[in-house]
Amino acid sequence: MSADTGASVACSLAPMLSVRQGARAVEFYRAAFGAVEVFRVESPDGEVVSRLSVDGAEFWVADESPEHDNYSPETLHGGTVRMVLTVPDPDVVCARAIAAGAREVVAVEKSYGWRLGRIEDPYGHHWEIGHPLEP
Repeated sequence: MSADTGASVACSLAPMLSVRQGARAVEFYRAAFGAVEVFRVESPDGEVVSRLSVDGAEFWVADESPEHDNYSPETLHGGTVRMVLTVPDPDVVCARAIAAGAREVVAVEKSYGWRLGRIEDPYGHHWEIGHPLEP
């Protein structure tokens, strides 16, 4: 599945989270997950589009833009996607996210062959944070 563009680009998939207050959201993800900002565009009025990386797992954050049909979970009163973040120590990451302002939805526990917990970030996105257990 490749068009001849003259450049070699690897296939990847990175979700883009629509939020209100994008600059604040970037700071939350830095504090909660240790995210590193690898790209950022900011408009004169302070709206941002930012690419973040958590140990190489990338996602994007952008201020919602109804004119482009991009709405935050706050506007929609819920989200349609749940993020899954696989980490070595979900207890530590969930605790750090909660300390940064997330709400615990499900405490970290053994479930379905995973050590897994679920939080809701301050922008309405749900994150399952965990790792598979040894069989």
